[in-house]
Amino acid sequence: MLFSSWRAEDCSIPEATQNALLTLEWVSSAENLAVAGPSGTGKSHFVEALAHMAIEQDLRVAWFTLESLTATIGRATADGSIARTVARICRCDLIVVDDIGMLPAGQDAAEAFYRVIDAAYERRSVAVTSNIHPSGFDTIMPKTLATATVDRLLHHAHLVVTKGDSHRLAQALAGKGVIPLS
Repeated sequence: MLFSSWRAEDCSIPEATQNALLTLEWVSSAENLAVAGPSGTGKSHFVEALAHMAIEQDLRVAWFTLESLTATIGRATADGSIARTVARICRCDLIVVDDIGMLPAGQDAAEAFYRVIDAAYERRSVAVTSNIHPSGFDTIMPKTLATATVDRLLHHAHLVVTKGDSHRLAQALAGKGVIPLS
């Protein structure tokens, strides 16, 4: 999603915060971004638009859900290439992990997430979206790994909390969710 479809006025993220993040200075400074809030409040849309802006500025971006990151690291575990895989991911300027907390994260997911956060720490920018505040990640993954991951993630991070009702649900309830087939 490009920012051409972004409606800043419909977002609960303060416009000044949106504008500051749009500069992408946080990416060049290897700072992180954590966007947390209820489902449907524009977290993924906003981060996706930021990622597209980064690509347009010739920055390298890797995009994962926690599930796809876990699968990628799992395949690397199977063939013994974890270090190479994590290093390849961390060659990107911006690493996005989307939708943390949508599903329970077991040991494998927590380890995969930690490996990337640890390797990127103070070297690359990581942006995460979650319906759970990062301080609550220990409710969906093992506490020790969650604590170590969040410690590194939030050390140099911009934390943005969205609020409000789901835009998707509001559109559906207003009859804007589906165009009838002819």
